[in-house]
Amino acid sequence: MRVQITNGMYIGLIINMVYAKAIGVTQGIMAREVGSDMWIATLFATGQGMLVIFLLSKLILRKPDCGLIEHSEWLLGKWIGKLVALIVFLFFLGATGPVMVTFVYHLKDYFLPEAPTVIFVLVGFMVGMYGCYKGIEVMGRMAFVGLFSIMALNILLLLGSLREFDIRNLMPVLDSGVVQNLWASRQHNTDWAMATMMAGLILPMVKRQQVWSRTSVVGIALGGFFVVMWPILEAGVLSAHVTAEYIVSCMQMARSAHIGHFIHRYEMIMVAFFSTSALIQIMVCIFGAAHAASKIMGSPDYKKFILPVSVILASFGYWLVLDQIRAVDFTKAIWPMIAMPIAFGLPIGLLIIGFFIKRNGTDKKKHPPDVADG
Repeated sequence: MRVQITNGMYIGLIINMVYAKAIGVTQGIMAREVGSDMWIATLFATGQGMLVIFLLSKLILRKPDCGLIEHSEWLLGKWIGKLVALIVFLFFLGATGPVMVTFVYHLKDYFLPEAPTVIFVLVGFMVGMYGCYKGIEVMGRMAFVGLFSIMALNILLLLGSLREFDIRNLMPVLDSGVVQNLWASRQHNTDWAMATMMAGLILPMVKRQQVWSRTSVVGIALGGFFVVMWPILEAGVLSAHVTAEYIVSCMQMARSAHIGHFIHRYEMIMVAFFSTSALIQIMVCIFGAAHAASKIMGSPDYKKFILPVSVILASFGYWLVLDQIRAVDFTKAIWPMIAMPIAFGLPIGLLIIGFFIKRNGTDKKKHPPDVADG
């Protein structure tokens, strides 16, 4: 039976796919590049993400029963489809690195520094595999829980930080210049890249295809709204200089919040809310890699690939987070150069090719997406 998720679940998945890393690691990197203008770079990236996911939805609408991989096969043939599936697999393998950097360093550095790193990696992937085996519909329901956690976290942080906020820390606006802010936005574009690639796989499962484009753009816009509060508060409360000193800048921001006389470890509440979003990111990385692997191998069932794919992704994530310098270098310098050409170039390239290769969405046999839960 073909599984479908609601547009609300789809929006929730988009927001969760960007939130954890965007507030946890991305803002600190951008603060080192553009200082207090990091919130402007975040807005630039959000606008770019809205444009790309809009174009992606227009591509998928040409043949609504096919995702990104199936579209490439439909347009260019079987072997090009397998090549695109390999590229998608490598994308989600690479995306696992920054996701695990965010997940592990939040928990290990601030709560259990003596615990072995492998414990955090195993727990994250065990939960991720469980969610992936249950299917995209269950992951979509979890996204609602994650969305509630995101809203609660933002409201609590806002209430606890306003009295410390100094707008003078944000001045002068655009001190780094438009060009430098646009360049710095590539860091946040890697977060939207994960959401875009996820959308390229699951859009055929979303109900009411007539509103796919609007729903996709709304998801990015809401995700940007929930994220942009953090660089504004971090610059206004901590200052851009202090934010830039931390790998996980949001935890230092949480320590600065005052939400009551009896709650002195607000960052513990933050992790409780934050973890759902991070775990959803792990689930989607496993799902995307397993889906791509099934297409490479010509199998109709992605679930048989969940275990071997998880071993590969977990091994890479573990190797990366063992060395903080290596993890930061990959997240800051290498990953943007991999993520953006794939996540932005692939759908735009296929859309352009589609203008020259005119095909009716019903003139080929259908390639139903690999979405069955049984």
